[in-house]
Amino acid sequence: MKKKNLRRIFSVFSAAALSVGAAAMFAGCTTDRPEVTVTYTFLGKDYNVDYTLSRKSKPQTVQHFIELADAGYYDGLCVHDYNNEITALYAGGYYYDEEGELTEKNYFEAVKKLEEEKNIKFTQSVFMSDEARTPLYTVYGEFSDNGSTVEGSSFSHTQGALVMYYTDKENFNGRVTTIRNDAGKDNNGEQYQDNCLYRYNSATSLFYTFTGSGTGYSERAAKYAVFGMAKDYENQLEKGLLKAIADYTEDLEGEDQFTEERTLTINKNEPFALVQNANTKATYKVPVEPITIKTVKVTKY
Repeated sequence: MKKKNLRRIFSVFSAAALSVGAAAMFAGCTTDRPEVTVTYTFLGKDYNVDYTLSRKSKPQTVQHFIELADAGYYDGLCVHDYNNEITALYAGGYYYDEEGELTEKNYFEAVKKLEEEKNIKFTQSVFMSDEARTPLYTVYGEFSDNGSTVEGSSFSHTQGALVMYYTDKENFNGRVTTIRNDAGKDNNGEQYQDNCLYRYNSATSLFYTFTGSGTGYSERAAKYAVFGMAKDYENQLEKGLLKAIADYTEDLEGEDQFTEERTLTINKNEPFALVQNANTKATYKVPVEPITIKTVKVTKY
């Protein structure tokens, strides 16, 4: 065999070895339990809330959240719904607070702009059911009502749960194509599933932390992806964000003065015209004193 051919074979072998090595190194940089820190600002003071995520049970949701966090998507948004009575949660990731008014961030426009201007490539798991499989930039709903059968360690919808949320699509039955990544599929990144309900695969950037003390809302885990858990929830009650809110509300005549109800038209930027034009309303309990999401930082991949 000629030396030139030997060199070519050696070069190909070396490149393949390097590729495998790089993949192994990248795999070694990720864990089943990534961690993030959300820094909230309230009354001029910052409060860190640390969360552990479950990549094993909610791989696509976790990937989606981490990519948004790394892109700085959440920075400057606010907690737009603080409910300590009925659903017991605080939700954010979709609105700015601008002098007391909620201004919606156009998620679909924002993520495409990030890809164009910052050369970011978001992982896709939901597509239009067209020949081109046009990506929708939403995330596959990893919960049982959507047929997800992910096995492995996961978090329950209990106090401190971090949940990926989606807005109400009413009775819209539009269908999409998804890529599943669970125990029911031998996922190879090309495993498409057609005829899936968009309303179950429409989560964008909305998330909430469950603050209830009971299990009365555990059925929500069937409808929404519980993908993380606050690491030290008791600390939030004793000296963190929730303690600061509790101290502040003590000086008010009633806790209902901490928030004010606002009814907004939602889904104005959805990719389906029927959803856009449905004039769907949502009522939020908006904190009078803004709670801002200063940053979301991944501390462990």
